Amino acid sequence: MTVQDLLAMLGGLAVFMFGMHTLSAALEKFAGGKLENWLEKMTSNPVKGVALGAGVTALIQSSAATTVMLVGFVNSGIMKLSQAIGVIMGANIGTTATGWILSLSGLKGNGILMLVSPDFFTPLLAIIGVVLIMFTKSDRKRTFGTILLGFSLLMFGMNMMSGAAEGLKDNAAFREFMVMFTNPFLGVLVGALLTAILQSSSVSIGILQTLARETGTITYQIALPIILGQNIGSCVTALISSIGANKSAKRVAIVHLYFNVIGTIVFLSLFYLVNALIDLPFMEQHLEATGIAIIHTCFNLIVTLMFLPFTKQLEKLACLTVRDKPGDEDNEVPLLDKRLLNTPSVAIEQCKNVAFKMAKLTKKTLLMSLGLVTKYDKEVAQEVADNENTIDLYEDNIGSYILKISSKDLSVNDSQIVSNLLHTIGDLERISDHAVNIMEAAEEMHTKKVRFSPAAEEEVGIMIKAVTEILEMSINSFTAFDVALAKEVEPLEDVIDGLRTELKNRHVKRLRDGVCTIELGFILQDLLTNFERVSDHCSNIAVCLIQIKENSMDTHEYMNELKRLDKSEFMDEFNQYKAKYMLPD
Repeated sequence: MTVQDLLAMLGGLAVFMFGMHTLSAALEKFAGGKLENWLEKMTSNPVKGVALGAGVTALIQSSAATTVMLVGFVNSGIMKLSQAIGVIMGANIGTTATGWILSLSGLKGNGILMLVSPDFFTPLLAIIGVVLIMFTKSDRKRTFGTILLGFSLLMFGMNMMSGAAEGLKDNAAFREFMVMFTNPFLGVLVGALLTAILQSSSVSIGILQTLARETGTITYQIALPIILGQNIGSCVTALISSIGANKSAKRVAIVHLYFNVIGTIVFLSLFYLVNALIDLPFMEQHLEATGIAIIHTCFNLIVTLMFLPFTKQLEKLACLTVRDKPGDEDNEVPLLDKRLLNTPSVAIEQCKNVAFKMAKLTKKTLLMSLGLVTKYDKEVAQEVADNENTIDLYEDNIGSYILKISSKDLSVNDSQIVSNLLHTIGDLERISDHAVNIMEAAEEMHTKKVRFSPAAEEEVGIMIKAVTEILEMSINSFTAFDVALAKEVEPLEDVIDGLRTELKNRHVKRLRDGVCTIELGFILQDLLTNFERVSDHCSNIAVCLIQIKENSMDTHEYMNELKRLDKSEFMDEFNQYKAKYMLPD
């Protein structure tokens, strides 16, 4: 092989790897958050896990990505180890789809057969992909164009490697070198090392298919152990990813390793035992790219069927390897796992789930603080304060995670979700701050043993009911992404603004009549300010959701437009809420 051939081989490998990365990333982006939903809905049924793991991996063209996602899910407490085992097995089957796709590169033909030849359709797909990327505005169409372009790069890279490897056909030194791999142990070792270095079994399979097609030196005896070794090498990515994870997540990576190592040992032992007894005639035959895809698929199917009845034993083996030590408990489960950043749509779905938990905790905290105004309880007050600290942690974690996600290539829909989350978590955190302020005002009344007048208590009670309703509407609209419900928030927010003004005026009148004191007036003013601010943040949450869903204008402009264009509908709702929360005469 000349220097020029070597450079062509390396250049083809680079294009091939870039095409594989582009294709995998675009497919994952095209699938969106569905991947996370599919993987999260796994039950303890390992057969379902196998089917789902195979489907997801075939879709995103990366068993490493699927396994790393599983490590992240288990580390975050979303999925149990027992649920992940079936998906791991399925991922090994799903990754064989790449070998079948790559085997297309060897197709040749004339006439009608030429239409299914990669030499014909690869440039065509590349042209269509570039047109979609450059001349369409739809994010989904552009992502589909990237998929076509990634596939084309994959095929171009394979063709470049094929052209460079063609000169090895008659190279005596290369033929002698390949004979070394008739030793099964050496073949497994080389296959594992090559895949570990390239961090992709698909890439190493592609190289082997290229050599098989162009050199004619790859026999079944040589290819079999190398392919099995490539499966073992694919475990490296998950093992690296599990560093720093909790024990359960480490066990996911160990299960993946044991599945492939034990499967390889058993498969090779039985295969070579049969060969020794029968002397299989095809062992010295040369095989093509399709033959490699067949071996890869058969191995993973057979090993999966072999392990499927023993998933619990595989789990126990992983637990024996990564042991539970007395007094050595895992740290608190992290809110979000950085491993999921490799698949941005999955990471965004997890952000949403954590933000929903934050929203529900915020709602619970504010309702508790509102209850303290009429009936103070020291333990409840402490829980309000503790929850506020937890909500601060939620905001810090989600905010930092969102910044990392924002640096990824996101679809328009994912970008909108990220924007909505970033704005909403700030409002949720501020609501929890107001919950603490309300709690402290209630605590002051309890400590000083002062109470509002019966009339003031009744009025504050009406205000609390209005704040409770607007809180529930805004939180429910956010967690359900319900725009119709979000649009009901603003009329009630206007009613609460009016209630605040009216309550202040009534307090001034009672103060003049000597029914109320200045000290209680300060507390009432503090409560009313916090009530009104809470309703403002509820309005922000609802308006942000509406803006993103309807691709609307900035907040102030949107509010003016809402009241102008939908004045009759807005006023109808406003009057309904005004009647519902009418203050007594």
